[in-house]
Amino acid sequence: MMSPRHSLIGAAALALTVAAGVATQAPQAQAQVAAKVESQTRPNFGVLLDPPTRSYRPRSHRRYDYGRYRPDWRPGWPGGPGYGPGGQEVVLVDCGGNPGSGAVEDAVRRVRPGGTLVIRARAGACVGWLNIDKPLTIIGEGGFDPRDWTRNPTPTLQAPDGLPCITVAQGVRVEIRDMVFASPRAGDAACLVGYGAEIVMNRVGFRHAGDEAAIYVDGGLLDIRNGVIDAQTVSPALVADGATLTAYELTVTGSQSGLELTPGAGPASSLSAVTLIGSEQPVNFGPRAIGLLVRAAREYGRLEVQNAKICGYVEGVVVEGASVGVSNSRVCKADKGLVLYNGELSLTDSRVRATTGVAAASGRAVIRDNVFSGVRDVIYAEQRAVIEASGNRVWSRYDICRPRFDPRWRDRYAPSWGGGDQGWSCQNRPYPRDWWDADEGSLGVPYADDAYVLDGYDRFQQGYGWYDSGGRYISDDRYRGDDRWRGGGGFWRR
Repeated sequence: MMSPRHSLIGAAALALTVAAGVATQAPQAQAQVAAKVESQTRPNFGVLLDPPTRSYRPRSHRRYDYGRYRPDWRPGWPGGPGYGPGGQEVVLVDCGGNPGSGAVEDAVRRVRPGGTLVIRARAGACVGWLNIDKPLTIIGEGGFDPRDWTRNPTPTLQAPDGLPCITVAQGVRVEIRDMVFASPRAGDAACLVGYGAEIVMNRVGFRHAGDEAAIYVDGGLLDIRNGVIDAQTVSPALVADGATLTAYELTVTGSQSGLELTPGAGPASSLSAVTLIGSEQPVNFGPRAIGLLVRAAREYGRLEVQNAKICGYVEGVVVEGASVGVSNSRVCKADKGLVLYNGELSLTDSRVRATTGVAAASGRAVIRDNVFSGVRDVIYAEQRAVIEASGNRVWSRYDICRPRFDPRWRDRYAPSWGGGDQGWSCQNRPYPRDWWDADEGSLGVPYADDAYVLDGYDRFQQGYGWYDSGGRYISDDRYRGDDRWRGGGGFWRR
């Protein structure tokens, strides 16, 4: 048994020990708090020196987390849109327009990687959202012919309200054939979304109504052939951001703008036999209506356009920092045919009908062997732009093709046209009707001859008559050819 004296001594020793511990821990706690504050306020120089952004344009609004946006869709699928490997080589689904049943989503889950999903839509379109995270081939059983688009073919797959038709995960390759997609109430969702994926489509159609593009791909590859996109949106119908785009016989209608492309660092993108028809919105309504907009990010991409038809936009083709080649193509019903803000533009063997043919703010433009009609300005270039133009022909009733009258003898004048030293020359014969029928005539616009034709010019070219200083034709059959400039040719007439 411990005595009272020893108990008091032990308690005192314990109190001193606790006090010493508190005294030693206080400086350590203060140091930890200071270190924590310093780590939070210290700048991360690694991020500052190597920013993670790939493009100078923010795209966060396009990156939708559809699982969180519509958690009510696809009941019975806990944990979000995961599918799993599946085990069947070929899966046939006929969901018959039964929304919310999950039949088409379950069919995707049952297909093994690399397998085939066949969608039958005899009783109506399948309603669902396909979130693809494995290699897959999707085929519509009914088939699709783009030439029958005006007959309003029945959709094969329809997106739920506010959700996309298909999303494809990064690194996944998907092949789609003979499908008609519909997203009539898409809202902020695109019908087809791909992030770093490989999407190959043939004989496909899209009917889209919403605030976003019908097709949006970020990186990866998009190959679309024999397709139609009818997009009722103020956004471009197709957006390819940092992706390699290959399009062949693609028709785009309805949208205020056609295609927006930021070529990636991989192979050059190409558009061949593409038709872009704008909605002809006025300039003061919403964003600019642009048929083909080509931007540049860090990677200086390349785009080749061949045999394209771009009509009904305020600006036909706009280049912002990339390298674009346009050949054997037509741009019509535009305020500005082609616009170069920076980068490189090559325009050859094409027809342009616009108020301004080519406008260049900076960069380099090569313009050769083209036809311009209805233009007030053939080429408008600012000081920072470098223009190489040759062999271009112009049909215009405006001042650029009004002749000047050069004195030849006494009060007799001959017409002459300028522009030859600027790489273009005015034409006096009528604008070919077959060209008109293939361009604006196909849109229902009545024929208009843009040639500036002088009265009596045919007779003048045959060697008869002359013009006065005001441009009035004077008919005279006495002298022909060069004799009219000498009053008959005698010694006393000179």
